[in-house]
Amino acid sequence: MSAIAVPARRPVLADALAPHRSLLRDALLVVAGVAVVAVLAQVTIPLPLVPITGQTLGVILVGAALGSRRGAISLATYMAVGLAGAPVFAEFSGGPAMVLSPSFGFVLGFIPAAFVAGWFAERAWDRRPVLAMTGFVAASVVPFLVGVPYLAMILNSVMGAGADLGAVLAAGLWPFIPGGLVKAALAALLIPAAWKGVRALDERR
Repeated sequence: MSAIAVPARRPVLADALAPHRSLLRDALLVVAGVAVVAVLAQVTIPLPLVPITGQTLGVILVGAALGSRRGAISLATYMAVGLAGAPVFAEFSGGPAMVLSPSFGFVLGFIPAAFVAGWFAERAWDRRPVLAMTGFVAASVVPFLVGVPYLAMILNSVMGAGADLGAVLAAGLWPFIPGGLVKAALAALLIPAAWKGVRALDERR
């Protein structure tokens, strides 16, 4: 019986730029990831229930740059900091009451999304734009798998809106598809470009 080959984990951008790992360095990278997502969260196009933000771009960049585990930890930290009251969510919002926001499910979904982006990066999919785009689109889908059902729950169980499937998708999915593709494409340009810069630095050494 032949074994199935599992792709080996490759260094991600953070490993290439700072090869000497330590708990302190990893903690600093996690905090830096929180800051990146918090800043991009304020790039906002308001909508009635769930705003369009730059968060997903931040999630992809952080996941790809830090790798699956550190990326997921960074986004879990981002969520915890926001729930503790820091104004890191969209439109400088935060606090424990955010769990009742229709958009909070997407924040939950950012954690596995960062893991997925990092998983692809650990298989070197982030080094060429076409492969990067494929992996980043996959990562971009993940928040909707959590966020849309959560949105339906809040609308119907908490707000008593009686929203059917069509209304939920109109509020939490369809408006975000074009922007999601644009953000995945932007990340698929930025991350391979960063790798190109890393290789250029290595050649000069």
